[in-house]
Amino acid sequence: MSRLVNGPGRFVTPSVMIQFSAVSKLYPGGHEALQGLSFAIERGEMVFLTGHSGAGKSTLLKLIAHIERASSGQVVVNERNLARLHRRQIPHYRRSLGMIFQDYRLLAERTVFDNIALPLIIGGYDEREIGRRVRAALDKVGLLSKEKYYPVELSGGEQQRVGIARAVVHKPALLLADEPTGNLDPDLSREIMSLFQAFNRVGVTVLIATHDVGLIASLPYRVLTLHNGRLSSGEGGAS
Repeated sequence: MSRLVNGPGRFVTPSVMIQFSAVSKLYPGGHEALQGLSFAIERGEMVFLTGHSGAGKSTLLKLIAHIERASSGQVVVNERNLARLHRRQIPHYRRSLGMIFQDYRLLAERTVFDNIALPLIIGGYDEREIGRRVRAALDKVGLLSKEKYYPVELSGGEQQRVGIARAVVHKPALLLADEPTGNLDPDLSREIMSLFQAFNRVGVTVLIATHDVGLIASLPYRVLTLHNGRLSSGEGGAS
C-alpha cells in the first residue's frame, strides 16, 4: 500500500527504502552536481552506484545522509521526507544509517574498540551493551582479537573492516559506502564486498558507490550509472 508523502501526488510504498523524485543539487557558483534524478531502491536490496569521477556519486550519498540538501525535488528515505526533517531530528535520523568512507576516518588516538564504540556512546547506550555490540561487530568483520590495537597498527584492509564494524554496530537499516575498496587490492576488495553481501543477506539495504567496474561486473546486483549528474537512460526503477 502506498503512503502519501508531503503533498498531493507524492507517494512512496513501504517496501521502498530510498526514493528520489526529480532531485537536483545546485552548488553556489552554478555547478549542478545532480540533475532531475528519479529512482527507487527497495528495502533489503543491494545496489551499486557508479560513474566517472565528478559524476555526482558522493553528492547523491550526502543527500541520503542529509549532509547536503537537495536544491529541488524530493528525497524520501525509510518513509521520511528529508526536506521536512527539523534540525533537531537529523541526529536521530542518521542513527538509522551506517556510512563507510574510502579514507576510513578512524580516530588515530583511539583503539579499535573505542572507534567502533563511538556511535553507541553518542547514542547513549550503557557500558555493558556497548561492549556486547562492539565485540559482536568485531567478530563479524574478523577482528575480534584486535580490539586493543590502534589504527596505525592495522593494514589498510583491516582499517576498512574497522570502519565497516563502526558503521554497523548500531544495527542500521541502511548502509551507505563511498568507494570502500578504492585503496585496496583486488583480493581485499573481494573480501570487503563479501562483508557487504553478508549484511545484505540479513536484510540491510546496501548502496555502494564505486569505480571498480570489474568488481561490479562479477556480482549479481543492480547498477545505477551516473553521467554528468544524470542517470543513464533506462535506469532508476526498483528491481
